[in-house]
Amino acid sequence: MPSHAQKPTPEPTPERSPEPAPERSLKRSTLLTLCACVLVAQSMVAAINLLIPQLSSSALHPSHTELLWMVDAYVIVFAGLLIPAGALGDRYGRKGTLLAGLTLFAAGAATSALAQNPATLIAGRGLSGAGAALITPATMSILVHLSAPENRARAMGSWTLSLGLGGLAGNLGGGLVGQFLSWRALFGAMVPLAALLALAVTLTTPRTERSTHSNLDPTGTALLTTGLVAILFGIIEGPTYGWTSPRIITAFAAGAALIAAFTAHALRSRTPLLDPRVFTSPTLRAATLGTAAGFFGLFSLFYVNSQYLQEIKGYGAAVTGVAIVPLTIGMALVPKLAVRWSHRPRAVIGTGLALIGLGLLGASTADAGTPYWTYACWLLVISAGTGLSMPALTVGVVTSLPPHQTGLGSGLGTSARELGAALGVAVTGTILAAHPDLAHGMAPALRTVALIVLAATAVVIIGHRDRKTTTRTIASDEKRVLSRSARHS
Repeated sequence: MPSHAQKPTPEPTPERSPEPAPERSLKRSTLLTLCACVLVAQSMVAAINLLIPQLSSSALHPSHTELLWMVDAYVIVFAGLLIPAGALGDRYGRKGTLLAGLTLFAAGAATSALAQNPATLIAGRGLSGAGAALITPATMSILVHLSAPENRARAMGSWTLSLGLGGLAGNLGGGLVGQFLSWRALFGAMVPLAALLALAVTLTTPRTERSTHSNLDPTGTALLTTGLVAILFGIIEGPTYGWTSPRIITAFAAGAALIAAFTAHALRSRTPLLDPRVFTSPTLRAATLGTAAGFFGLFSLFYVNSQYLQEIKGYGAAVTGVAIVPLTIGMALVPKLAVRWSHRPRAVIGTGLALIGLGLLGASTADAGTPYWTYACWLLVISAGTGLSMPALTVGVVTSLPPHQTGLGSGLGTSARELGAALGVAVTGTILAAHPDLAHGMAPALRTVALIVLAATAVVIIGHRDRKTTTRTIASDEKRVLSRSARHS
């Protein structure tokens, strides 16, 4: 039959090849540059925690509430903007979005370094958080587009390692600054560092193809962002104000209502920011839960670790930063081993998450008389679990979405990490507050977190489905999602 007589297909674009060849090979210089960007962005989540004593006694004279916002503004803005920031990079260019993020990050750091009052410092932290939200999904999306399918797990392992190293670098840097320098030095150092990274990105990172099918959806973006911010506020501030206080209940209720409104809007929209129907994929649900559970456990450990080493073991701030170096070993070495088993993601993910839970149970036995090397062994177990599970979980999230939405997938995965991290800190802080001191509260806090991680591990193992032909299903997944959008528009 002639082509003009054929019935038009519902898909807005022709079906793409299942796994397009990367536009350029991923060079080592590009990989190192992108990993350095995400490491620096992640480091500022934790670095300020060790500067709280210095900030509280500084010339800014912050109130307790202002001090909390100095710490939390970065995380709330960062996590709240990740999903739309990922879509922005897919639509308008990932390299440009990354450079814009580094610029915002540096501007926020400069604002914080020069702050003469708490409000300015809080604003600077929020601005840097917005920059980090642009940086993080753009780096992963570029890596996915430049990596050949057989090398993707290795690239994701390096990216995930950078996230973990960022948290450790933040603890170490914050500890050194808190002990030897002014708090302004931490923020001041970020300005030339961000400029250096922007130069490195310009020289080493090629541009990737933009997607004309990614949608920013202003209404959906506003609903989702404000909903996530409200939920994050409730999680982070719950231990401070009380989980049943009107402020926290209102935050959770508003967040739930806004997320529900976003879901209803997205289901009706022709061009949603994120189609909620993607969560019908068992792999995406399991990978998102596993990502959140892993960082739930990891940041719970981060929260008690510095207090344990300083208050119970008597270490200084700088030594404390060095004492958690064992956490980097498994994160650095195990992903290389995990690549060999990348065809069995469910087993890799289940084993890794189980190691995190078991390591937390072991760490919960530590007290003043525990030798450091015994404690370090449990850190190694947690580190090995993180290095084993997180690359596979990251790949699981990203490959569950169509190829043109890799930035959006990265934002979704990183949002799960930040929500899990915030919830881990909140749960741990709440349990510690119910005990007279850290020595009595650390064990029950870590045991509770460990049991939650192990329970989540069971759910992830049951829900995750190994896809024997992952790289052959991506195009059909894209077609299926686009077809659904067309049918329900």
